[in-house]
Amino acid sequence: MMRKVLQKLGKADETKDEQFEQCVQNFNKQLTEGTRLQKDLRTYLASVKAMHEASKKLNECLQEVYEPDWPGRDEANKIAENNDLLWMDYHQKLVDQALLTMDTYLGQFPDIKSRIAKRGRKLVDYDSARHHYESLQTAKKKDEAKIAKAEEELIKAQKVFEEMNVDLQEELPSLWNSRVGFYVNTFQSIAGLEENFHKEMSKLNQNLNDVLVSLEKQHGSNTFTVKAQPSENAPAKGNKSPSPPDGSPAATPEIRVNHEPEPAGGATPGAALPKSPSQPAEASEVAGGAQPAAGAQEPGETAASEAASSSLPAVVVETFPATVNGTVEGGSGAGRLDLPPGFMFKVQAQHDYTATDTDELQLKAGDVVLVIPFQNPEEQDEGWLMGVKESDWNQHKELEKYRGVFPENFTERVP
Repeated sequence: MMRKVLQKLGKADETKDEQFEQCVQNFNKQLTEGTRLQKDLRTYLASVKAMHEASKKLNECLQEVYEPDWPGRDEANKIAENNDLLWMDYHQKLVDQALLTMDTYLGQFPDIKSRIAKRGRKLVDYDSARHHYESLQTAKKKDEAKIAKAEEELIKAQKVFEEMNVDLQEELPSLWNSRVGFYVNTFQSIAGLEENFHKEMSKLNQNLNDVLVSLEKQHGSNTFTVKAQPSENAPAKGNKSPSPPDGSPAATPEIRVNHEPEPAGGATPGAALPKSPSQPAEASEVAGGAQPAAGAQEPGETAASEAASSSLPAVVVETFPATVNGTVEGGSGAGRLDLPPGFMFKVQAQHDYTATDTDELQLKAGDVVLVIPFQNPEEQDEGWLMGVKESDWNQHKELEKYRGVFPENFTERVP
């Protein structure tokens, strides 16, 4: 419908509208990209939190097994404290310098999206007023009073539409161009914070390695054997053989893990883990509870995922039940039909209406619509109603996905 309207307004307006439609496409693309980046950043933060907890537990274990008379105990404890502080600092700086900036950036989009939809409705109002004025002018019996009033309404509708149109024509290209600087700043911040974190963590790991080397040197003459449970086949108490007599590995004193090559500089595998390409996906399974509302939880997530992301900033999303309690009673359609919450009255479309935005209903002549109140009355524009098509309601019993706004003058009220 919009294309037909603008073709009647002249080449300049049609060209201008094509430019606007391109701006809207860019806006939607920018919003999709930003939402995905926010989701992935939250997954990354959840992974950092999970690694922090795992590293903390590992250090606590070392502190428990480190006996009081061993050299370097105080140094090892201090390293564990600094390790914990470093993880906390890294997580907090990611929140402050990346996540909060991301939230601010995305905070611009809802208002502009709403104004784009409203502009489309005002264009429909303007077109309706213009057709009404033209029909009165071409009528055989002219009513000058009605013509004057129609002209006044046309001028008012045109002014409202053009004001909104001009503002958006200026704002949308500016917002589109701002994405470059935003992406640069965001990824520079993340890269810089991660680089500094790994440098500092590498120093701590080297210090811990030095403490353990010192411990090994002092106790080098005393092999740390693993004490086996007493049994008839146990080796003699003084036996310091590197493996038990029967060749089984149960009492082997030296245990090596060959899952990954030893990182350079004495760094532990955990310190370099965020750089692994597979880590974000794996960590998201552990801490997937931090996903934003835009992405539903995966079926494989466990209770541990919720605990791992408990400290992330909360994102409150208002949700609605997918179904309404109540069913269609009777097997042949003769029973009672439940109506949507807040149902006011029914209308039937007299003309086709092509939706110009995602929050509008697409109507065909003859469609019956169940009219319901706006969630926020301030969002209701004059001449527009909120509703759900009766066919969609009967089939799905769901408002969130199927409700939308539509122009009242395209419909007539029915019993």
